[in-house]
Amino acid sequence: MAKNSYLLTDGGLKNTASHVQKKGFESDTKTLRKKVIQSLKKQGFLFDGQKISLPEYIDKEGIRQLHQEAVQTRIARSKEGLIRREARLLSYIASGREVDPDKISPRLVEVKPNTENELLFRYATLHWSIPVSSGYGRRLRFLIFDQNNGKLIGLFGLGDPVFSLAARDKWVGWNKEQRGERLKHVMDAFVLGALPPYSYLICGKLVAMLLASDEVREAFRKKYSGQTSLINRESFDGRLVLITTTSALGRSSIYNRVNCNGRGLFHRIGYTSGSGEFHFANGLYTELSRFAGLHCQPTAKQERWGVGFRNRREIVRKVLSLLGLPDNLIYHQVQREVFAIPLAANTQQFLRGEHERVLWYHMSVQEIFDYFKDRWLMGRAERDSSYRKFRSSSYALWMKKED
Repeated sequence: MAKNSYLLTDGGLKNTASHVQKKGFESDTKTLRKKVIQSLKKQGFLFDGQKISLPEYIDKEGIRQLHQEAVQTRIARSKEGLIRREARLLSYIASGREVDPDKISPRLVEVKPNTENELLFRYATLHWSIPVSSGYGRRLRFLIFDQNNGKLIGLFGLGDPVFSLAARDKWVGWNKEQRGERLKHVMDAFVLGALPPYSYLICGKLVAMLLASDEVREAFRKKYSGQTSLINRESFDGRLVLITTTSALGRSSIYNRVNCNGRGLFHRIGYTSGSGEFHFANGLYTELSRFAGLHCQPTAKQERWGVGFRNRREIVRKVLSLLGLPDNLIYHQVQREVFAIPLAANTQQFLRGEHERVLWYHMSVQEIFDYFKDRWLMGRAERDSSYRKFRSSSYALWMKKED
């Protein structure tokens, strides 16, 4: 057994091993604290020592700039795994001359793990103006292809919703017990949108509308029906009755007046509190996570959930406290509009436990597209031909782009 060494000080003998360890901790803490503050200011946040705030009169472009460091970090980290496949992935991106608005025919394809479609989904989301997470817990991801030319129209991903979301919970009208019992019937669209040149034809609205399709609800049922919950060991019936989503940059225009055959699909229900971790996702989170692993203890939780931290937010908050920084720095103040997409006429009553039978709305992908084509697509194509100028080569992230 190695002997402890001791240092003679004015206060007596001191264990030098623990002394060195303490000095190392203090040095690491001071360095990481400085990095956190510098990172926040570099991104464009204002920090007064107690909280962060946004610059006065910030617009949507300003909010995009707040996310740029995190976006560029994701792109850089993805380069090694995707660059050699970029030419192949770009073959799914249409040039404007390859799109005939009158012949567009959408096909919804579920993304399976370890497939080229999964790589395409990852590659496409790297082009988003805000960093796209992988979703939480249960996940369903979809690509929408144009059957006329085999090109990618858009995509969306569904993941488990957060447990507490004030706007959603108020809209549903449930209590904590009802929420705990029926939140499993809710999913959140953590990413959705159209890719150019289809985005020029406002196909972002089409992608949003397809969330409400029968095909999405059926895919969810097939994947999750019969699964047993980790905590109460009850079997899940696979009924998805509500999808929520949030706008990327404050108040949304893409979801504005989204309806199908007279039924409004997206319900504006409020705003988020402006909290999250995107402003630590610029390479800094890796250091925070490493620090947490060395110096923090996960919060106690249900033993069946396993060991480790609950989520990224817990790690960030615990480390901030150890660094002598307020843990309210997770409140970045970028509020996002929250939308509810009910999939049944009695969604709220079912989620409150007042109804057991679900009164489904029924709309197929084809029915939704037929309405979208007549309501938005053809009129936009006639008024604006700018989509024709788009070149797929300009979508490249790493390959040399053509002039």
